[in-house]
Amino acid sequence: MSDDTERTLARGQQRGSHGRQQEEGVLVIRTIAMPADTNPAGDIFGGWLMSQMDLAAGNMAGRVSQGRSATVSVEAMQFLRPVKVGDEVTLYATLRKVGRTSMRIHVDAWARRRFSEKAEKVTDADFVFVALDENGVPRPVFEDS
Repeated sequence: MSDDTERTLARGQQRGSHGRQQEEGVLVIRTIAMPADTNPAGDIFGGWLMSQMDLAAGNMAGRVSQGRSATVSVEAMQFLRPVKVGDEVTLYATLRKVGRTSMRIHVDAWARRRFSEKAEKVTDADFVFVALDENGVPRPVFEDS
């Protein structure tokens, strides 16, 4: 990575960091999977989990760009384990790259079974967001760029 690219990424990571940290990533969302979120088999619907992950990535994108942003793509999502009703779902976001108008944010999803002490990773994915101005037009992530 060039020095400019590294400085830009470090600047974005500083804006996006808050609260309790894990080794890599910021704890962005912690929620409980509820019965209304199930598929016909009784497991938590994958779309619900993906929407929670999009919210987590969007939270990070908004903090980094300090404004409106929109999801452009979701890449490399694979469900590793099912999420069950009552599981505590924790989402960690990591800013991986900052372009002129875009941000790549990695989200890890973990589930802790009800009454268990152990959490297991259930999925992860990369979300690409673009910073938008008040008219919905792409704008620089850092306004002074």
